[in-house]
Amino acid sequence: EWATKEPCLMGIDEAGRGPVLGPMVYGCMYCARSYHDTLATLSFADSKTLKEEQREELFESLKMNSSIGWEVDVICSKVLSAKMLKRTKINLNEISHNSAMGLVRKAIDSGVLLTEVYIDTVGDPEKYRVKLTEKFPGIKFVVAKKADSLYPVVSGASIVAKVTRDRALRNWVFDETAQNMHMNTGSGYPGDPNTIQWLKDHKHPVFGFPTLVRFSWGTCTAYFKNGVEVTWESDEVDEDAAGYGSAKRQVTLSSLGFTGFKRKSEEIESSGKGRLKPMLDCTEPVAKTGSDNSLINPNPKTKI
Repeated sequence: EWATKEPCLMGIDEAGRGPVLGPMVYGCMYCARSYHDTLATLSFADSKTLKEEQREELFESLKMNSSIGWEVDVICSKVLSAKMLKRTKINLNEISHNSAMGLVRKAIDSGVLLTEVYIDTVGDPEKYRVKLTEKFPGIKFVVAKKADSLYPVVSGASIVAKVTRDRALRNWVFDETAQNMHMNTGSGYPGDPNTIQWLKDHKHPVFGFPTLVRFSWGTCTAYFKNGVEVTWESDEVDEDAAGYGSAKRQVTLSSLGFTGFKRKSEEIESSGKGRLKPMLDCTEPVAKTGSDNSLINPNPKTKI
């Protein structure tokens, strides 16, 4: 109830922007403005400076704290690839901005009385701040580089995002059925020798890679050069006939993506009411609320 009655501040940060593998996760944490001084004593820090055990412990304590709300937006690799490779491409910065704004919008729509939002910048901080202010007039936005090390509320959001991504990868189950698949992926970053070796081991001449991989990353391009060319016919609406006719056209691709996506059947906890079921289909980003407000599924077609 405090979230709807007292002025609140929110922090937003991401995890997994750079890796070629797995989802990018945006996380937010919010609390009453009157709780801010207490928040600074809870040992939250930039998640990158903490060991995994420390992040897990802090996340568990955060979930048990009734004075804190949190939420995540999990953008899986399949969605990232689709958005960045579609005819009208959406770049990673825009995807990131939309995710952050989506978290703000969902909090407002669920009744949170947001007055201040602190965000780790993507791109130019001032341009980003202006964009956010125009979208949400009446809210004070502070956009800064390394905000996760400057503001405790962003440090908390960083932990939420990082732990969520780590658990998603740790519990990953491949939908693809090829033999000898494994999760010894290294860090997932393109420059990691273990990640490079994993990509070599999991390359397919027709299908490219499992859906764990972000096909839109430049790292993948070299692997597609020797792929099998696939050609098929596709029905296409005749634009000149204004939808009254159709025509056949031939489509040729040098590589295709898998379409499956799933995780372990274990449920992923939220800090709100009960547990959140895992995402079984990733057609759109899915937000999960950790506040005391009701769970919101922004896309009714998405299974959660």
